[in-house]
Amino acid sequence: MDNRAIAVFDSGLGGLTAVKELRKILPGEDIVFFGDTARVPYGTRSRETILQYARQDIRFLLKQDVKFLLAACGTISSTYPTHEAARLPVPYTGVVSCACRAAAKATRNGKIGVIGTSATIRSGSYPAALRDMDPRYQITSVACPLFVPLVENGFFGDHNQVSELVIAQYLEPVKAAGVDTLILGCTHYPLLAPMIARFMGPQVTLIDVGRETADAVKLALADLDLLAQPGREGKATYFVSDTTESFAANADIFLGEYAGGRVIQIAIDTY
Repeated sequence: MDNRAIAVFDSGLGGLTAVKELRKILPGEDIVFFGDTARVPYGTRSRETILQYARQDIRFLLKQDVKFLLAACGTISSTYPTHEAARLPVPYTGVVSCACRAAAKATRNGKIGVIGTSATIRSGSYPAALRDMDPRYQITSVACPLFVPLVENGFFGDHNQVSELVIAQYLEPVKAAGVDTLILGCTHYPLLAPMIARFMGPQVTLIDVGRETADAVKLALADLDLLAQPGREGKATYFVSDTTESFAANADIFLGEYAGGRVIQIAIDTY
């Protein structure tokens, strides 16, 4: 047993969708979340800049005495090197492998769509992981660089006309490819899921990377004997790099009934 916190980090607030799932399935765990709200989005940055930001995020979180690191960000998960992750003092996971396993299980026709930030799609991480599972998969990948800014600025109501227009523009080639499974390759995207589902149609299964990764974290903690002591009530602490007001304005929508906890602004550039 280990009562130290699980660390979750993201370029902005999208990783709160993973926090919501973790609080639902692991109510006894403490969670430390960092959202780099001053530098969001990461997905339009160069690989070198993304790595610099990810390393700063990780250095900060390791100082919080955590037991597990979850990069709840498709961009970081697609960019952060495996050999660096293996040298970290605590277990680390990203969202890519978890989402791909779920997509492989869900697909019926072998046609899988992947949407993500420009950096995520450019990396080819999702197609590579899927083809390692089965080289016969037909994969259609599309970058959706406007999705993160839309979510971060609150354009995710179920019938938001701006978001619906952008969704249709980005996802038309994915729909035309006949996919039956679509990986939402960024933890921001579940906030747009109702509109994405309506555009793609009921025959397409959406893979929520936050939910799939939370399930994987639970299994990993159990395997490593790192689960918290039974019967305790977990708490959440949230760190952001921009003002806390922007967090407060959106956190309830991201977290729902699992909202609550201290919110602290930090200077991430000092790490």
